[in-house]
Amino acid sequence: MADNSSLIGRDIPPPDLVAKVTGKARFAEDFRADGMLFAKLLVSPMPHARVRRIDASAALRLPGVSGILTAEDLPEANNPYAERPLTMEPLYEGEPILAVAAVDETTAAAAIERIEIDFEPLPFVIDPLESLRPGGPDARVGGNTFVREDRALRLEAVKWPAELFRQAGDQLPMGEPTAEWTIGDVAAGLAAADFVLDESIVHQSLTHHPLEPRSCMAYWMNGKLYLHASTQSTVRTLGAVARGVGIDPSEVVFISEYCGGGFGSKIAGSINMPIPALLARKIGRPVMLRVTRAEENYFGRARPGFQARVKMGWRSDGRVTAIDLYVVQDNGPYGSQSDMFTAGSIASLAYTPLAMRFRGISVLTNTPPRSAQRAPGGVQVVTMLEPLMDRAARRLGIDRVEIRKINAADHETKFGPRQTPLTSAFVREALDKGAELFGWQERQRLSRRRNGTKVTGVGVALSPFVGGSTGYDGLVILKPDGTLTIHQGIGNLGTHSMADTARAAADVLGMPWEQCKVVWGSTARHLPHSSV
Repeated sequence: MADNSSLIGRDIPPPDLVAKVTGKARFAEDFRADGMLFAKLLVSPMPHARVRRIDASAALRLPGVSGILTAEDLPEANNPYAERPLTMEPLYEGEPILAVAAVDETTAAAAIERIEIDFEPLPFVIDPLESLRPGGPDARVGGNTFVREDRALRLEAVKWPAELFRQAGDQLPMGEPTAEWTIGDVAAGLAAADFVLDESIVHQSLTHHPLEPRSCMAYWMNGKLYLHASTQSTVRTLGAVARGVGIDPSEVVFISEYCGGGFGSKIAGSINMPIPALLARKIGRPVMLRVTRAEENYFGRARPGFQARVKMGWRSDGRVTAIDLYVVQDNGPYGSQSDMFTAGSIASLAYTPLAMRFRGISVLTNTPPRSAQRAPGGVQVVTMLEPLMDRAARRLGIDRVEIRKINAADHETKFGPRQTPLTSAFVREALDKGAELFGWQERQRLSRRRNGTKVTGVGVALSPFVGGSTGYDGLVILKPDGTLTIHQGIGNLGTHSMADTARAAADVLGMPWEQCKVVWGSTARHLPHSSV
C-alpha cells in the first residue's frame, strides 16, 4: 500500500479550479431551458397575519402571465409546524404567499402588483423576553415554544411571573427552562471559587448573505423533476425537495455543480426550491425563480440569537470550578433550533469545568427563520464566554494563553450532558504553537497601547466544535481498472470542501491522486435510484 501521508501537505489543485478561474463554472442562475418562464413572489408585508382573500384575476389577464401558485397547490403537510414554501398565515415579514409565472420577470412583477390580497393582522413578537412576560404576545396562534413529545413537536404557551422580571433587575430573568442538564455540584464549585463572574450577555441573531442567492430552475422530463439549485449538500437537499413537491426522491434529479456560499443555510435545501418545480408541473413549462437580495434577507436563514446569563468560577490557579449557563434562544417562527443545546456542550468542551449546569428555553419569534450558521451554537457561546476568560486571567494575574491551557481538553476529557469522550485532543500543543508563531510574549505588550484615536488590541481565543455526526455525503467506488471514483454529495463552496474530503478518502485508502476521480454536482451521477 502507498504511503498514507503522501497526499497530506501536497498542493493539489481542486478539480473545479479551471472552471472557476475561466468563468466557465455554471451556477443555478446560469441555466436556461426552451420555453422557460420566470417566477416572482408576493411576500407578506406583515410579521404575522392571516390571508383572508386573494383576487388574482387582474394579474392572470395580463398578457404573458402563464399561471399562479398558492398554498392550495402544495402537497399535504405531515408536520403542522413545519415551514412551507407558500402559506396563508405568514409568520414573518417577507414570507412567500404566492408565486406568479410569466414570460419575463418584468411581466411577472407587474402581475404581482395587480393581485388584491386581504390580510388580517395578528399579534407578533420579535423579542423572546417580551413573549415570556405575563400577557406577552405569542409568535404563533396557540403558543410561543415547542415541546418535544414522542419524537413530535407540541406547541405550548410559556409565561414567567412578573415578579421574576422585577427581581432580575438588569440581569437576565431565569424562569422555568424547557431544557436542563447538570454534571457535578455546581453550587459547591462556585462556593470553592476564588473569583466568580455573574454576567448577562446578548448575542444578536445574524443573517446569512452568501454571494450567490438561492435561485433555482426546474423542469419535468420523462416523469422526473430536474432541479438546478444552489446547495451545500445534494444528498441532504434531495429529500427536502421531494417532500416539498410531494414525490419520491427517485423522481428527482437534483443538480448543483457549484455553490456560491451557504455557511450552513443551504445544507438541507430552501423553501423556495419546490416553487418553480410545482409551477413547472402546473403550467407544463420550465420555470426559473431568481431570488432577490431583499428576499434572501427574508427567507435566507439567520443564526439564532441568545440572551444568556452565566455564573462562572475560577480557582486562584486559573482552573474553572463551575459554569452555570442559562440561555433564552430566539428561535424564529419554525422548527426547534438546536443551537442552545450545542452551546452547552461547547462550553463544557472548551473550558472543561469541574461542574456545570445548563438550562435554556427556545422562544418562537416573528422574525426570519433560523438555521445552522458556521459552528451553530459554538460561535455564540465562545463569543460570550471568551471575554470572561480574559477578565479572569487579568484578575488572577495569569497569562491569557496559560489560563486556556490550564482548562484545555485532553485525550481523557468527557464533555456535555452525556459526558461524550474524545478520541484525541491536542489543544495545549495548538496553543503553544500558535503563541510561538504569533510571537505572543512580544506582541501582547502592544495590547491597549493608544495612538491618538486608535487603540491596539491583542488577544487569544479558543473555539472547539462538535458536528458531522449525522447523514452522509459521499460514495467511494473502486473500479476494475484501478480508478477510485469519489462521489461527493457536498456542495462546492470555493474552500476546497469538495476536493479536500475526497483527498482524505484517497489518503486513507492509499490511492495515488492521479488514479482518483472526483464526481459531484448531480444526484444522477452517484445515486442509483436517481439515474437517468
